[in-house]
Amino acid sequence: MYVKDGTSELKRVLVSRPEYLKPAPINEIAKKWKDTTMDVEKMLQEHQAFVEAYEKAGVAVEFLDADEERPNSVFARDFGGCVKEGYILGTFKLEMRYKEHVDYEKRMADLGIPKIGEVTSGCFEGGDFMFMNEHWIAVGMADRTDAKGLAELKDILEPLGYEVTGVPLKREYLHLDMCFNLVDDHLAVAYKDGLPEEFLDRLKQEHIEIISVPEAAIFMHGCNLQALGNHRVLSLKHNALVNAELSKRGMDVIELDITEILKAGGGPHCMTFPLERI
Repeated sequence: MYVKDGTSELKRVLVSRPEYLKPAPINEIAKKWKDTTMDVEKMLQEHQAFVEAYEKAGVAVEFLDADEERPNSVFARDFGGCVKEGYILGTFKLEMRYKEHVDYEKRMADLGIPKIGEVTSGCFEGGDFMFMNEHWIAVGMADRTDAKGLAELKDILEPLGYEVTGVPLKREYLHLDMCFNLVDDHLAVAYKDGLPEEFLDRLKQEHIEIISVPEAAIFMHGCNLQALGNHRVLSLKHNALVNAELSKRGMDVIELDITEILKAGGGPHCMTFPLERI
């Protein structure tokens, strides 16, 4: 078994260091910083603290070496999605990320994790892949995953017994994990008004409580949290209100002091590709 669901105990992840990361204007956050030179030393320090937080929590960390030709590979989440049987390789919408597709596929082969399918005619990025429970996967459809990509995912996953639900979103939200994140079996952080009514109704049916944030929080990575399992979650230090609400509900919140990497448009969830959850 590789990844059981989105909230069981996280045992192993794949990440990549931000040695060549730049605020390319490919999302609403990075557009604000496009004329800025990012502090590489600070980003590397932030990423090392991120890795150490995983290791302290008992999570093994695997790496894809950084490469100047794929500066955004620090956002490891996006190349695909992982389930019990193996992983699905996605297709990036933007040409500047195509090399990630090739190099992450090779790294997964090196790690011995089987590819069970690939999205080829449509677009699918892992920031839209939300593993809601053992049998249900929600897939965001904002700027980077399209209807063809969703249809291909269904063709791959439904024969394995998974229900795959598309979640339409405003293009500006980029990925589902920017405006919604499941942090525990029955607890999520989200901008509720940005989610379709049908999806909200399903969340109620599944008894998933939502800690609600304003729309502005999307662009401050207020929803971009990483569940570790056993009621633990990685969050950002500046998410003070969200972190307080999580703590009230019995969550162990591990705060990361990351600010520089965020300028490129991704947070802890974006930087993590889960390899094993049990």
